[in-house]
Amino acid sequence: MTIFDEFYSRIRKATGLQTQQELAALLGVNRSAITQAKKRGAVPERWILKVSRDMGLSPDWLENGRGPERMPSGAAYGTNDDDFERVPKVRARLCAGGGSFETGGDIEGFYSFRREWLRRKGNSGRMVLMDVFGNSMEPEIREGDTALLDQAQKDIIAGGIYAVGLEDTVMLKRVEKRPGVLVLLSDNVDYSPIYLRGEEIDQCRIIGKVVWVCREYR
Repeated sequence: MTIFDEFYSRIRKATGLQTQQELAALLGVNRSAITQAKKRGAVPERWILKVSRDMGLSPDWLENGRGPERMPSGAAYGTNDDDFERVPKVRARLCAGGGSFETGGDIEGFYSFRREWLRRKGNSGRMVLMDVFGNSMEPEIREGDTALLDQAQKDIIAGGIYAVGLEDTVMLKRVEKRPGVLVLLSDNVDYSPIYLRGEEIDQCRIIGKVVWVCREYR
């Protein structure tokens, strides 16, 4: 069984749901979103949070079957603000393409995440959410995705995806250090690598590392 199948089985057991259409209604998503999740065999974190909050079910039990099925009475997951931390979403957009000049950092809203989950990802106090546009990082990251960026993680790790600033341009790229060269790589083979040398390296800013990506299915 996939992670999705196990998640769906546990929800049916706990709530009496009979169809995936009923699951879609519970989650407030389209039926096609359920189909896509089933194909991938995965479950978005926000679905687990919603079911936990709305139905009083333990998130750990929903996610992996561990622990009690339900939260203790009066302690439904999400009712305690200490369980969550708000992450700002900024108006700047990360460009998975040639570069974005929309670099304003105005906050347009806040989104709540499980505090424990954020801390596993990095420094929650330095995280921001940004929308992505452009297709240079497909298929890993697609246009319209929202990326969670940890601005505390600036040390380059091979294979990591980073927000990189060049003058007024903000790009989303894989970054590699080579002798005397900093290379910005795209996953989309239609885009050539960008090689930075000398003063160009000094002008490059590693803004932070992408630690998570959210995608809505349309």
